[in-house]
Amino acid sequence: MEIYAALKVIWALLLGFLLTGLAVMVGMDMGVGTLLRFVGSNDAERRAALNMIGPHWDGNQVWFILGGGAIFAAFPTLYATSFSTFYIVMIVLLFSMILRPVAFEYRSKIEATRWRETWDWAFLISGAVPMIIYGAAVGNVLQGVGFHFSWDGQYYQDESFIWYLLNPFALLCGVLSLSLSVFEGGAMLMMRGEEPLYGRARGFAIGGGSLAALLFVIGGIWVQFIKGFAYFGPVDPAAPATPLGGPAVVMREGAWMDNFHAHPILWLVPAIGLFGMIAGPLALAARRPILGWWLGALAWIGTIGTVGGAMFPFLMPSTTKSSQSLSVWNASGSAYNLAWMLAFALVFTPVIVAYTSWAFHLMRGKVRPQPTPGDEHLY
Repeated sequence: MEIYAALKVIWALLLGFLLTGLAVMVGMDMGVGTLLRFVGSNDAERRAALNMIGPHWDGNQVWFILGGGAIFAAFPTLYATSFSTFYIVMIVLLFSMILRPVAFEYRSKIEATRWRETWDWAFLISGAVPMIIYGAAVGNVLQGVGFHFSWDGQYYQDESFIWYLLNPFALLCGVLSLSLSVFEGGAMLMMRGEEPLYGRARGFAIGGGSLAALLFVIGGIWVQFIKGFAYFGPVDPAAPATPLGGPAVVMREGAWMDNFHAHPILWLVPAIGLFGMIAGPLALAARRPILGWWLGALAWIGTIGTVGGAMFPFLMPSTTKSSQSLSVWNASGSAYNLAWMLAFALVFTPVIVAYTSWAFHLMRGKVRPQPTPGDEHLY
């Protein structure tokens, strides 16, 4: 394999790793925000829940930046096309993401019930909406997106964004994403909380993990009847990165299963994901939240890995002109760019993982629902 082709594959794997890190770390914080109104029966309990993720939520945003940055740097054509196609969705996502830090900073500034309950709703919206959008985007990409390029490279969108938001399969994927987020958030509340927060979070987390397992199975069956995409004819992985004049692509039912049929070892990936979704709730039921949290991370790995294994090498297929579908081969940056970015990633990604691990170790322990009102470090 030529170096250029190898760099493309490496960056596809790195992108999967970063998107998984985003789902696990940011999804955990979003899950706590989604559950806040339900696990906390009074202001003290809700403040305790917020302070469980308080030292980490802004640091976890790094994974969000890394995921977007990796797409921008390694797959610029994908970045430009996807952000144009899902423009309205991105605006909704950014609004909800902006709402969350504002809620963290302002919720406890005024000791008024209505004021704080309003910000609690903001946490619910800013926790649930991004995770639904995250999953729905994956569902949309699996179905293909209506876009094409003209001879001069100009992008054209051929479908309404409303269909991207509201089609049934995308909504299923969105609820699956939210369910895994609730599971991870509930496990976090169990790790750092005490009764009654502990017991309430345990119930919601078990429900979230169980629902995720059910939806994952339904989605796995459903995707076999979706028109997937496959190259037919020779493909040069090291060819110049342009979506114009690419090899022929066929759309047919069940095409997303081709990689699994050609490489049966890939079936281990969805098996790992389903195992995490089933074993995770069992671990929480046995009051082992740390194990449950790691099994939830395993469920995310299996879920995102399954999508990547099914779609490879496609990144964003086109239903309008399938030969212009964006893939690992035709949407990447130059070899020079990928090589330099890989060097930086090999240095800074381990640093981020190490720092995140150190921060969680340093801030370990239980948070009790009796915060000191005058402590400026508490939310």
